[in-house]
Parts: sequence; structure tokens; C-alpha cells
Amino acid sequence: MGANELSIQLWRERELLELLLFKLEEQELLLAAGRSRWMKYATREIEQVLEGLRAAGIARVVEAESVAAEWGAPEGAGIRQLIEAAPEGAWPEILTEHLRAVTALTDEIGRLRDVNAEQLHAVMRATQETIAGLGDETGEYDTHGDRARDSSARIIDTEM
Repeated sequence: MGANELSIQLWRERELLELLLFKLEEQELLLAAGRSRWMKYATREIEQVLEGLRAAGIARVVEAESVAAEWGAPEGAGIRQLIEAAPEGAWPEILTEHLRAVTALTDEIGRLRDVNAEQLHAVMRATQETIAGLGDETGEYDTHGDRARDSSARIIDTEM
């Protein structure tokens, strides 16, 4: 264990973040094209990448603890603290580049996630409005169990 292993873990995490960004862009394209049929697959793939990121994050923390002990950094040190504690040479620059890349990817993922969430809410609203606009054929019944035909109070049968 050491700085090389930490760098390898950071590369793995960067690759997974790039894959997550790709999957979110895929989801965005499906939403823009109105291809909701494939959303369950896109969502499942995003969840798989997130699971990989969780595992990679745990592995990174383990490696960072080892490097922190080796370099005299405090226990639980993050990448910024490891950069400060790094010995002279290439490691401060390498870790700084990893930190910069991970931060940029995370920011981009956050923006794309927000865009996708807005599009999903718009799709939900449109679907709800469409269902509401269907009128009497939506399964509305009056208090006698007959299909509602006018604007009087209605009971919606939610148990079938």
C-alpha cells in the first residue's frame, strides 16, 4: 500500500465518474427524445455505476489512510491534506491533478443531474395533465358506484 495504490484508486474513481457522466448524458438524450421506454435501463445503469463509485470510494479511503500514516498526515486525511503532507517531488502535483479532475467531473455531474431532474418533473407534470384531461373515462365513480358523468363530487376507486 502507498501513494501508487492511492493514485490507481483515484484513476479508477475518475473513470467511474466519467462513466456516470456518460450515463447521465444518455439519460438526458432519452428524455429529450421522449423515449421513456428505455428509462428503466438507463436508471439501472446509473445505479450500477453509483454502486461502483461507492466501492471505489471505500478503497480510496483505505489507501489514503495508509498514505496518511506513511507521510505523517492526520488520521482521516483527505486528498487536500495529503497534498499538503506529501514529500517533495511529483506526488503533490499528481494528487492536485486528481483532485482537480474529480472536482470538475463532480461539478459537471451535478449540473447534468439537475437538468435531468427538471426534465423528469416536466414529463411527470405533462403526464398528470394528460390524465386529468381525459375526463370521465379515467375511472371516476359517484357515491352509488356508477361512472361519474357530470361535475358533481366524485370518488376515485383506488383499490381494484
